[in-house]
Amino acid sequence: MDMQAVLEEIHEAVRPMIGSGTVAEYIPRLAAVNPDQFGMSVVMNDGTSYGVGDCEVPFSIQSISKVFTLVLTLDRDGDEIWTRVGREPSGAAFNSLAQLEYKRGIPRNPFMNAGALVVTDHLLGLSEAGEQPLLELLRAEAGNPAIAPDPLVAASEADHADRNSSIAYLLSSFGNLRNPVGDVLAHYFEQCAIAMSTRDLAAAGAFLARGGIRQDGTPVLSPRQAKRVNAVMLTAGFYDAAAEFAYRVGLPGKSGVGGGILAIVPGKCSICVWGPGLDSSGNSMIGMAALDEFTSRTGWSVF
Repeated sequence: MDMQAVLEEIHEAVRPMIGSGTVAEYIPRLAAVNPDQFGMSVVMNDGTSYGVGDCEVPFSIQSISKVFTLVLTLDRDGDEIWTRVGREPSGAAFNSLAQLEYKRGIPRNPFMNAGALVVTDHLLGLSEAGEQPLLELLRAEAGNPAIAPDPLVAASEADHADRNSSIAYLLSSFGNLRNPVGDVLAHYFEQCAIAMSTRDLAAAGAFLARGGIRQDGTPVLSPRQAKRVNAVMLTAGFYDAAAEFAYRVGLPGKSGVGGGILAIVPGKCSICVWGPGLDSSGNSMIGMAALDEFTSRTGWSVF
C-alpha cells in the first residue's frame, strides 16, 4: 500500500471540511487558534513516517496527554490505579461532576477530566521531585527534545479553571486525591498545554501499536497492558461520542479539545490527525472524517 498516496487522497476528500466546527472557546488561547488548518500523520511499526497538510505544526494536545499519564502510571505501579478510577464509558461530558457524587469520588474512566486528575495525582506520588516523566517519554518517543508545554495555554487554563477546580475539590472531599489540590491542578494544566505536531504525536503513541514496545526496543507496557489501554481508548476515548467513533472509525483513539486525535491500528501503525474545529462533544470534526476515510480506504479496523 502506498501510504503517502492514501493520505493525499484523504486530504483531498476532507478539504471541503477544513475550518468546520467550533474552536474550544472556553480556553481563550485555544479560541484564538486559526481553524483553517488540517494535518495528518501515520507512523508505521517499523518507524516509517508519512504526513500531509499541517503535519509539522505544533498544537495543544490537551486530553491526548491522558493516554500517556495512564501508561506511565501502569508502568510504574501496575494495576494499582484501577482501585481509584474505573474503566467504564461515561456517557457524559468530559468535564461532568454528576457521576462523582453517586460514585463516591471514583471517576468512571481515566479519560474524563475527573479520572485524569486522579491519574495525575497518582503519577505525582510516584515521581521524584523535579522529575518530568511525561515530557521525557514524549520527547524520547517522538525524537523531539523541544517538546514542551505552552506556558500561555497553561496560564489560560489556570485562569479559567472553575470547573476543573470543582472536580478536584470534590475528588479530594472523597479522599481520592493524595496531593494538594493546587499541585495536582498545576501539573494537569501543564500536561494538557504540551504542544506537539501530528508527526510528533503519531511517533510518540506508536508503542501502543507495537504491543507496548518503545522506539528503542524496550517495553513501557506489557502486551497485556497495551491491549487494555487500547480497549479503554476504544470505549472511553471520546467522552459521550465514544460509540460514534467506534461506529465510524473502528479504532482505539483519544481526542483533545485542541483538535487532535490519536488513533491506533494494533500491529500496524499509529495515526494522528488535527483540525481545531470541534463538534458538540469536543472532538475534531475533520479529524473524525479523516479517520473514517482512513479505515474505509485501508480496511484497517479492529472490527
